[in-house]
Amino acid sequence: MSLKIGIVGLPNVGKSTLFNALTRSHGAQAANYPFCTIEPNVGVVEVPDERLQKLASLITPEKVVPAIVEFVDIAGLVKGASKGEGLGNAFLSHIREVDAICHVVRVFEGSEVIHVEATIDPKRDRETIEAELCIADLDRVTKKIDKIQGGANTGNKELKKELAVLEKIKAALNAGKLASTVELGKEEIPYLKAMQLLTAKRMIYGLNTDEQSLGKLSLHDAKVKAGLTDKDTAIIVSAKIEEELIELTPEEGRTLLKDLGVESSGLNLLIRAAYDALGLQTYFTAGVKEVRAWTVKKGATAPEAAGVIHTDFEKGFIRAETISYADFVANGGELQAKEAGKMRIEGKEYIVQDGDVMHFRFNV
Repeated sequence: MSLKIGIVGLPNVGKSTLFNALTRSHGAQAANYPFCTIEPNVGVVEVPDERLQKLASLITPEKVVPAIVEFVDIAGLVKGASKGEGLGNAFLSHIREVDAICHVVRVFEGSEVIHVEATIDPKRDRETIEAELCIADLDRVTKKIDKIQGGANTGNKELKKELAVLEKIKAALNAGKLASTVELGKEEIPYLKAMQLLTAKRMIYGLNTDEQSLGKLSLHDAKVKAGLTDKDTAIIVSAKIEEELIELTPEEGRTLLKDLGVESSGLNLLIRAAYDALGLQTYFTAGVKEVRAWTVKKGATAPEAAGVIHTDFEKGFIRAETISYADFVANGGELQAKEAGKMRIEGKEYIVQDGDVMHFRFNV
C-alpha cells in the first residue's frame, strides 16, 4: 500500500509551491495568481527513512526501494466551490480519492503575495475551505437519506441503522462541523466509511509561514492563528524554504535548516504526521537482490503484511522469519543475527512491529 495525500487550500496560500518542493519537481505551475493549477498534479515522493539506508549499507543490494507517498495538488478552492464557483465541484471529486488531506493555511503576513480575500486571516481561510467541504458532504448525505428513507420507514432494519448514522452526520455538517468529529459506535463506522465523505478524512494542517518566522513561530501560536486546538494535527512549514531545499545537496539542506533553527524539513514532518494520523508503520524485506520498505497499518498481522507484497503471500502464508531492525543492525546483518539467536519464527497471529525485517514463507 502507498499513502495518498491531497493538498488543498485557498488560491495563493502556497499549495503549488509546497507541492513542487515536496515532489522535488516543478510540476505544478507556481504563479502569483489564483487558479494557476488547473488539473490536479500528482507527484510520488520517497518516504525518508534512515533505517533503509543503514540496511542497504550492510547488505549492498542490487537495488533499494523506499516506501512512497503520493501527493495530489488540487486546484485552489474558493468560497462557493461546492456550488460551482471558481473551479467548482470537479476538484472536490479528486479529494475523495485520497487517504488524508493536507490543508495548507497561510499564516504569514506580507503584501507581495496577493491573497484572494485581500486580507490575511488564517482562521477565516481555514473555515472557508472547511465550509465548502461540509456543504459538498451535506449534499451527498442528504441525497443518500432521501434514497433510503422510504425503505427505513417500512421497517428495513439495516436501512434504519444506516439512516440513524446519516442523520447524526447531517446534523454535524449542518452545524459546520466535520464528519470526523461525529462520535460513532464501532458498528456505525462502516456506514460513515461507505459514504467516502471529504470531511471524514484525516486532516493535517500545513501552516505555511515565511523564512523569518520559521524556527521562531511556535506550533501552538500558529494553531491559535488558524483557530485550531492542540488536538488538531498540524505542522509548521515554509513552502518557500522547502522549494529552496530542492536546489541544495542534503548536507547543504541540513545546514540551512539548522541556521533557521529547524530540525526537520516540512516534507519529513508532513509524512511523519500523516503516518501517525493514519496509524501506519514500516517493515522491511532485505536481501542481496533488494532492500525494500513496505507500509502497513499498525496492528497488522504477519499474513496481512505479507499480503502487501502479493495476495498469494497472504493466502498461502506459512510463517514469517523476523528480526527486529535494532537486532539486525547491532549484529551486522541477517546471518549474524540468526547465529546470535535473534531471528524469530512468527505465525499467523503475530502483530508486525515498526522496523521488523521479515522474510515470508508461503505455499500456493
